[in-house]
Amino acid sequence: MIKEYKNIHMKFFIDSCDIKEIEALHELGLVDGVTTNPSLVAKTGRIFSEVLREICNIVKTSVSAEVISTDYSGMMKEAEELLKIGNHITIKVPLTWDGLKACKTLTDDGHMVNVTLCFSLAQALLAAKAGATYISPFVGRLDDIGQCGMNLIAEICEAFQHYPNITTQILVASVRSPQHIIDAARMGADIVTAPPQIIKQMFNHPLTDKGLDIFLNDWKQAYEK
Repeated sequence: MIKEYKNIHMKFFIDSCDIKEIEALHELGLVDGVTTNPSLVAKTGRIFSEVLREICNIVKTSVSAEVISTDYSGMMKEAEELLKIGNHITIKVPLTWDGLKACKTLTDDGHMVNVTLCFSLAQALLAAKAGATYISPFVGRLDDIGQCGMNLIAEICEAFQHYPNITTQILVASVRSPQHIIDAARMGADIVTAPPQIIKQMFNHPLTDKGLDIFLNDWKQAYEK
């Protein structure tokens, strides 16, 4: 069965709170959204809301901001404050009972929700039933424990394509290399989120560098004598 694609191309989200890196990639048209998490924000040493406002001023689509509460009421209180920062804030919740409960409430109210820390197809199906805008399977962390993270992406893509009413987009997270991105594209994932350095690695190929050196050397010999 051929998948009915929700996007005309695979989207690139940037997994970072580095304002300069986000700006640089955004100028090239390579940023369809941004994902953040408490660890990334902590590395900046700055106030969470200030960092998010700066990102939202650059990227006008989806900016995922993660709650740190683990209970439903706490998540909802945090979400209320985060949504004041911008109307394109996507509330990021963990794949727990309370997380999915918050997801259902938020999506019913018309807000975008990114359900994170997904490690199985069963979890992905639950998130889709709860109305998640995005489901974030962590491929790198599965690789770390000896499993193949991309197998999970293949399973979710296969399952979701059977049900055209599923609107939840597959957001491949914990990306560790350009190969993860290539594999995700071949499987039909909707989105990948990757650190800026991984996106930059996609530019590199030794034959590109070699070919450019040959062109420049030929030009120099022919016209710069």
